Amino acid sequence: MKRARKIIFILFGSTAALLIAAVALFFAVTENVTLDPKKLSSVTSCVRVFDEHGEEIQTPQTRETLSALPAHLPAAFVSVEDKRFYSHHGLDYRRIVKAAAKNLFSLSFREGASTISQQLIKNTHLSGEKTLGRKLRELRLARALERRFSKEEILEYYLNSIYFGHSAFGIGDAAHYYFGKFASDLTPAESATLAALVRSPNRYSPFKDPEKCLARRNYVLSLMREQGILTETEYSEAVQSSLPSEPAPDSSGNAYLARVYEEIAQRFPDATSGEELRVYTFWDRSLQKILESVQCDSDVCLLVRENKTGGLVALHSTCGTPERLPASTAKPLAVYAPALEENLIAPATPLLDEKIDFGGYSPSNYGGTYGGYMSARHALAYSVNVPAVKLLNTLGTDRAAEYLSRMGLHVPEQDRTLALALGGMSKGFSLPALADAYATFAAKGEYAPSSAIARAENASGTLYRFEPQKVRAFSEDVCALMNDMLQTAVKEGTAKKLSSLPFPLCAKTGTGANENGNTDAYTIAYTSDHTVAVWMGNRDNSPIAATGGGLPANEALRILQSLYHSDPPAPFFDADVVRIGIDREEYEQRHRILLADPAQPEYLSLVESFRKSALPEGQSRRFSHPTIETPQIYLKNSSVCIELCQTQYYDYTIIRDDGEEKKTIYSGKYRKIVCDNSIVSGKSYVYTVVPSFAGNVGEPVTLPSVRTGNHEALPDHWWEN
Repeated sequence: MKRARKIIFILFGSTAALLIAAVALFFAVTENVTLDPKKLSSVTSCVRVFDEHGEEIQTPQTRETLSALPAHLPAAFVSVEDKRFYSHHGLDYRRIVKAAAKNLFSLSFREGASTISQQLIKNTHLSGEKTLGRKLRELRLARALERRFSKEEILEYYLNSIYFGHSAFGIGDAAHYYFGKFASDLTPAESATLAALVRSPNRYSPFKDPEKCLARRNYVLSLMREQGILTETEYSEAVQSSLPSEPAPDSSGNAYLARVYEEIAQRFPDATSGEELRVYTFWDRSLQKILESVQCDSDVCLLVRENKTGGLVALHSTCGTPERLPASTAKPLAVYAPALEENLIAPATPLLDEKIDFGGYSPSNYGGTYGGYMSARHALAYSVNVPAVKLLNTLGTDRAAEYLSRMGLHVPEQDRTLALALGGMSKGFSLPALADAYATFAAKGEYAPSSAIARAENASGTLYRFEPQKVRAFSEDVCALMNDMLQTAVKEGTAKKLSSLPFPLCAKTGTGANENGNTDAYTIAYTSDHTVAVWMGNRDNSPIAATGGGLPANEALRILQSLYHSDPPAPFFDADVVRIGIDREEYEQRHRILLADPAQPEYLSLVESFRKSALPEGQSRRFSHPTIETPQIYLKNSSVCIELCQTQYYDYTIIRDDGEEKKTIYSGKYRKIVCDNSIVSGKSYVYTVVPSFAGNVGEPVTLPSVRTGNHEALPDHWWEN
């Protein structure tokens, strides 16, 4: 008995000592902690955003009063976040004990017990660190909050302080962003959706993971039914409601800020927990205004990124940055650059544009016309479809997808078809993703995704500094050739509306369409310093009047003129490529690439660019060793006529041998027909034609011998019966 009493006394004493120590620790840690009512009314007090010059960007804030909201809206948050909110005094002790037990048995700290009052304090007064000291300060401030403010006031502050993802702070901004309506007009299903986001806006976003969002929303609705907030009928109607699939029209406000908060959510998931985060961006205010002054009847997305830093300097959109079919902007990325890398083509490679069928897939060109043989340079500059599809067929769709993945453009297995050459996909890419891929060509083949955030700081110093994560996508010389080819698109091709700009510029246009008309129009242009991308379309895929080389090109021109109004961009980089002459006649008539003969006149050469590692293997000898096809010979009006081949660059010598003497009957420039009028009837003749060029004498060509008769020239082994 004495031993038991001793054990009880020791346990009691130990417990008392622990309680005294805990109380002492509590008061020591929270001694100077005071509630600041001003912080409660600041929606975004924890995040401050600055432009490229360090000037703060003021974010719009929408505040809602609790009395203006439908009863089911705050009730949805109470049901899932703090069902005993109206009965406790800031701390839910039953929930704390339950959470502690679960964490003890699971050996983790996944189960939380924060009340709405605690969450409000954390969001407005404290940092996101997970320490005992921060938790103790949170508890004391939550109790102070409850003593000073009513439950209705606390709930109103809370709803206006929550971060809902996608740059939406507070219930008013969230209602506008996700549903395009005032918070006072939200339905029970919409209220439950917003309540579902509180735990993790990035994880439960309906635009990122609709399945998780739907499951979480329906869970909230079930709690609302269990707690008597919704009737069975109201619950049944609510769970049948669909989630939003994209931001509401005109909800993105400043699309650049939306992008900033997207990056904050990815890099700093606890950034909205109270500790001030100072975010410095690449944002150019003046350039942003230029983008926002676009005139268009459809939805638009426009952006400018720096190629060297990877910084996104301006972004304007009326519908966010949706993934759309890339149309012909896919051609350089999926077809031509990979084909250059694999040495399947050079810019001069002749490609046959013809009607063709690939097992039921029969691509056609705009207007339904076909141009025959053309260079890869021409096919890309004028965005001809059939050559691109043929090249992809040779390259292979899986190989093309590998190259795209190096540039952050991921193609699902089901989309790896020949239609990929023309941007045919089930989903597509966002405009920022396309712009980042095109910037690879300006960056010597190194892909680096862009960032709106340059660096981020808190009270302790720099938390993050953007450093582009580079991935080698193409060789440097391949990018030099792509830059050269896409400059041709500006000079004479589909992007020629940009040709008035007085500096080197590369560009590609694209126009997507369905059976109802055009649905997407692109112009993506880049210099060595910047990439400018413009998209026009409608979020519902209804027809638009624009084409890639039309309105988007005009907008790109306007942006580029402003961007370089005082200083031109730096020249494009030099690379290990060569410009050499090829034989023009062989190329144009026989569709063969042969290096020009050293003796060939310059005007008879076609100069093109090649990788040093992939020069043409054959060389023309047409001028150092003149060669002709066998000419035709016939008798006409008592004359022997010789019709020379179509090589008008040569000089010709024609020698006649009648068996008794050899005589030169012609020596001089090319003539289509040379006639010998000094023949004798009934005699046999042999003619030899010798081509020459600039002193280089070619191989003699001896024609079949002929015997003159009364009417025609005949071979000497032939006679009339």
